[in-house]
Amino acid sequence: MGHTGEVAIGLDIGGTNIKSGIVNAEGVVIHHLNCPTKANEGGEALLNRITEITKELERYSSSQGWKVKGVGIGTAGQVNSRTGVVMGATANLPGWAGMEIGNRLHSMTGLSVLIDNDANAMAFGEAWVGSGRQWNDFVCVTLGTGVGGCLIINHRPYQGRDGFAGEIGHHVIEYSGYPCNCGRTGCWEQYASVTGLMRMVEEAGTELEEISTAESIFASAQEGNDASIHVLRRYTQYIAAGLANMVHTFNPEGIVIGGAITRQGDFLLNPVRESLSHQLLPVFRERVREIEVVSASLGDNGGVVGAVAGYFI
Repeated sequence: MGHTGEVAIGLDIGGTNIKSGIVNAEGVVIHHLNCPTKANEGGEALLNRITEITKELERYSSSQGWKVKGVGIGTAGQVNSRTGVVMGATANLPGWAGMEIGNRLHSMTGLSVLIDNDANAMAFGEAWVGSGRQWNDFVCVTLGTGVGGCLIINHRPYQGRDGFAGEIGHHVIEYSGYPCNCGRTGCWEQYASVTGLMRMVEEAGTELEEISTAESIFASAQEGNDASIHVLRRYTQYIAAGLANMVHTFNPEGIVIGGAITRQGDFLLNPVRESLSHQLLPVFRERVREIEVVSASLGDNGGVVGAVAGYFI
């Protein structure tokens, strides 16, 4: 492998899988270890699983002669990164809210611990060695089952007072719109997420009744299906509506979009860019070509890399 020197252990905790790995000072994952989350077993079991993963990766590092600077964790939910406590968790991680990951993992491993929200971690990775490294300030958005996000300022995630900043999926774009899991109605994630896209497919009725995945709706549109094209036009307009709000609020240098759906490349991003240009105020529209909208480049490694970025930059 040829690596020598210091490394850090990164973990990206989702409701289904825990992605983990050893990351070097150049932001490269030089060893992977992924496993099921088994979230149904509860918070204590999950903490024990994280501890065992960390110890296993530390042992591997030692066997290779690598010095571990610490462990970084990106997790779903709201996190106070200063205290290392998960303040709020999704239904996908039962028993996780209130977990003092920072102190408890440190006491069980002896390692320094950094913890943050998973979207913040992904964005930090993109700021360090990914698509956002060209900018000081940018907005990062993840489109998946829901919509996550992070504002990067001077190459680092903006945390807000309690560490909860970046819940951009829950700004409202349709006041009397679809109910959201958060308890509000019309949240952006109900329209810009993959879940929202598939709802639009379902609402299209019999014309798209054979469409069952996001990939298939894009394939259908590329084949010229009018109903699919209409759904994707509406979907990309909703994505752009939320991004326009981000541009108007933060005036970023650029926007990075992550999530598996970005594998569609410019077939997704070009209509988003076009719709965004039409939805901006004139003073912003005049500079819209300078506000790049690009795909995240780190893929599945983004959260693992970003979770440890704070050890190296």
